[in-house]
Amino acid sequence: MSSETSGPPKPPPFITRDRLADGSLLATWRAKSPPGTIRTDEELDASLEATLASHAPGEDVIVFGYGSLMWNPAIEHVGAERAYVHGWSRRFCLRMVLGRGSPERPGLMLALDRGGCCYGMGFRIAARQVRDELRLLWRREMLSGAYEARWVPATIGGDRMRALTFVVNRRHPRYTGKLPLEQVVHLLATGQGIHGNCRHYFDSTVASLVELGVRDAALERIRRALSAYEAGGPLGEVGAAAS
Repeated sequence: MSSETSGPPKPPPFITRDRLADGSLLATWRAKSPPGTIRTDEELDASLEATLASHAPGEDVIVFGYGSLMWNPAIEHVGAERAYVHGWSRRFCLRMVLGRGSPERPGLMLALDRGGCCYGMGFRIAARQVRDELRLLWRREMLSGAYEARWVPATIGGDRMRALTFVVNRRHPRYTGKLPLEQVVHLLATGQGIHGNCRHYFDSTVASLVELGVRDAALERIRRALSAYEAGGPLGEVGAAAS
């Protein structure tokens, strides 16, 4: 299975480590969001400190990435390996109107939702860099409250270890729950915002999983449905829901 498409070279990623570090991304998101939508620097720092309160100082941190973190981590790490978590599934369940979506062309983004299992990447952050690198991740993932930081058991290289990841906040107004496949496909095919389009996000995620040797059945169902949608054909034979 290949996610490569023809056309001009893709632009560099909108989210970079430098932009996260110098605050320019935060400034852009705040300027384009209604007042109070994006957390303040003080709120982000307080959230990070609360999460680190249960982490032993002097130990590395494993971050579990399952979407764009796999192909654009934008953090410094000392190792990255295929990882597995149980009890959480990768799902398109966050409606996006900023980033890879807009009010005129809303999109969908991935989150971990309850149930099932998920393969992704485990990034190891050295103990001396934990606070600085996680602060960058907080500026990327924890801006609006749509995600919750969660310590979860993960399996990496046959070893069981504790990992930090970002799961969906089901109380957030952008949480969609499990949508019909047709709606998922439409939003992925048409979502467009200042970061680019949702289709590129989807293709890049699938390509990362292929490199890891992972076949995600739910994403494969969506991939087939996207192809049918773009060809103008029916989706009825593809499946009834994206899970």
